[in-house]
Amino acid sequence: MSEKKVAIITGASRGIGRATAVELAKAGYFAVINYKENEQAAAETLKLVRDAGGDGETLQFDVVDSVQTKENIAGVVGRYGRIHVLVNNAGINADGLFLLLGEDEWDSVINTTLKGFYNMTKPVLREMIKNKCGSIVSVSSVAGIMPNRGQTNYSAAKAGLIGASRTLAAEVARFGIRVNIVVPGLIETDMSKGAPILEIKKAIPMARMGKPEEVARVIRFLCSDDASYVTGQSIGINGGMC
Repeated sequence: MSEKKVAIITGASRGIGRATAVELAKAGYFAVINYKENEQAAAETLKLVRDAGGDGETLQFDVVDSVQTKENIAGVVGRYGRIHVLVNNAGINADGLFLLLGEDEWDSVINTTLKGFYNMTKPVLREMIKNKCGSIVSVSSVAGIMPNRGQTNYSAAKAGLIGASRTLAAEVARFGIRVNIVVPGLIETDMSKGAPILEIKKAIPMARMGKPEEVARVIRFLCSDDASYVTGQSIGINGGMC
C-alpha cells in the first residue's frame, strides 16, 4: 500500500482549487483533484501538478451527492491508505437581489458549500481520527463577513462555512486534527468575472486583485507542520479589505 501524503482538493479544476493542488504538490502531497463536470480543465490541473514536479489524479464527483462522495473517498483510502489533507474549495455563485432569488438559486449555492462541506468532511474526518492527525482547510469568502448586495445566498453559505469550521476545530483538536478557514477577497478567478472590479478596488487598500496562488500559499502553510499550533482560525487574504 502506498505511503503517499494525500491531499483531496474539491473544485480543483480551476481558480483557487487549481492553484492549491499545485502548491500542495510542490510540498510533496499527492493531489487528488476533484471536479464536477469539466474533465479537460481537471486534466489541465493535473498537468500543472506534474509540471511542478508532483503527482496526482483527477476524480469526478459532485460533492452535493453523499453517495458519490462516500464512494470516492473510500476509493482514495483504499488506493493510498489514508488522507492527510482535505481542502473544501468547491463553491458556486448565483447572484441576485434577495427578493428576486429563486429557490433553486438559493439551494444550489447553499448546498454546494455547506452540504458539500458535510459530505466531504465527515468521512474524511473518520479516517483522520483513526490516524490521530490531519488538516482540513475550507475556503470561505470576504462575502461571509461583510455585506455585499446581491449575494445573500453566497454570503450565507460562506458565513456558515466559517461557523461550522470553527466549531469543528474545537471538537476534533484533541485528536490531533486541525481545522482552519481562509477568507479570500477579490481574487482573479472565473467567479470574479462580471464583478464591478474598478469599484471594488477602491475598497481595497492594496488597490489590486489577489491571485489564486496567493490564497494557495496560505492554504499550503495551514496544511504544513509550520502551522502545528494553528486551528479554528479564519485567515483573511484580501489586500487589507477588512
